[in-house]
Amino acid sequence: MNKSITQATQNDKQISKSTKRFFTRFHVSSALKASNAYKKKGVPVMEIFQYLFLLIFSNRSMYMNLITGRNTPDFAKDTVYRFMKMIQINWIRFTTILSARIIRDAILPLDSEDRANVLIIDDSMFERNRSKKVELLAKVYDHAKHKYRFGFRMLTLGWSDGSTFLPVNSILLSTENRKNRINEATEVDKRTVGYKRRKLSMEKGTQAMLTLLDAARKATIPAKYVLFDSWFSSPSTLHAVKSMDYDVIGKVKKTPKMFFRYNGEDMSLTSIYNKNKKRRGRSRYLLSVMVDVVKDGEIIPAKVVYVRNRNKRKEYLCLISTDVNLDENEIIRIYGKRWDIEMFFKVCKSYLNLSKECNSLSYDAMTAHTAVVFTRYMMLSLESRESNDNRSLGELFLYFSDEMSDITWIQAFQMLLQMFRTMLSDNAELSDEKITELVDTFMNTLPVMLKTQLQAA
Repeated sequence: MNKSITQATQNDKQISKSTKRFFTRFHVSSALKASNAYKKKGVPVMEIFQYLFLLIFSNRSMYMNLITGRNTPDFAKDTVYRFMKMIQINWIRFTTILSARIIRDAILPLDSEDRANVLIIDDSMFERNRSKKVELLAKVYDHAKHKYRFGFRMLTLGWSDGSTFLPVNSILLSTENRKNRINEATEVDKRTVGYKRRKLSMEKGTQAMLTLLDAARKATIPAKYVLFDSWFSSPSTLHAVKSMDYDVIGKVKKTPKMFFRYNGEDMSLTSIYNKNKKRRGRSRYLLSVMVDVVKDGEIIPAKVVYVRNRNKRKEYLCLISTDVNLDENEIIRIYGKRWDIEMFFKVCKSYLNLSKECNSLSYDAMTAHTAVVFTRYMMLSLESRESNDNRSLGELFLYFSDEMSDITWIQAFQMLLQMFRTMLSDNAELSDEKITELVDTFMNTLPVMLKTQLQAA
């Protein structure tokens, strides 16, 4: 026992048991390698990624760690910056592979076969208001605050079984409108992943969404439905997603500019609503109709459900489903799973320092930071599912932070113990056996709880 303690010095590579178990169980190292994240020489990529992953749980930035000398890595800060700016790493592939492994190995075995698994598309602000030199920085309209901000739209694809949400992949969208782009992309080799990433960021959100969906489909992530808000619902999007063998359940805008074929006539959703008699009583929905979604001569049958607003009797929202066999209440229930992604955005911004932790001007570095945050969330989400208590993700985050603090304290104690051995060896004529005996005697006098923690370390 004593030997295991004395061998541990300032071991900055040491991580909590929970984190180590997660990294080993889902082979994070091989996921990085499969995504082109590897180095032929120098510091292993896994060590750098692990260091970035754990930064949030130490409650200190890399800068503060370097100043205080606490939790300092064996490599220079420039090594971290170079890693984050690597243009050959495919971060979309990395998070997709990792989420697919978690779903396949940890979640699906516990789910019933008839559960409706879904993919959810949504975006959220990735703010960079403090710098005007950020690569591909754009002026983006924030729909939550109803004003323009500097930053990106973080378009995210997530997976949910109704109980657990996992982020699958994402892209930081700049804008296709040149007038709203503050800076252009840095010139990089057109054969690299970095170039494709930058090109994707300047496409329309609906087109970028299909790229993310295609990555999830190729990774065979199991899902029957794709859920999204009204920003993505249009006849062309419905056709594109349906062609990928997914059914859509989405919210649709009540705009007079969007038409669906009803009884052989192209009509807006509002016109269809006005032509039909509504359901009376306390039903969850007011009206349900069958329509055809027409695009370039191709027709997809769909069901539109007009859901009542219980707070405002005169208002309603429209849900559309390309699975016409679904019951209206089931359409409403499944669409309710879309709320999971809103909670994901909240946790990432409130606890996991999304966008706040990365001050780099590089688009590649910001993408790498997003992937690190997604990985942290995956671990918290899985821990929440597999633990026997009802802790929220925020409480679990604090639990992991405390666990990291315990490790730091144990490392300090191990250093003191090593110094004590060295002092006895240098200043007292004692054999190694005698010194070991003294240290063991000291360890045996410690409280049981403290002794158990040190033995585990």
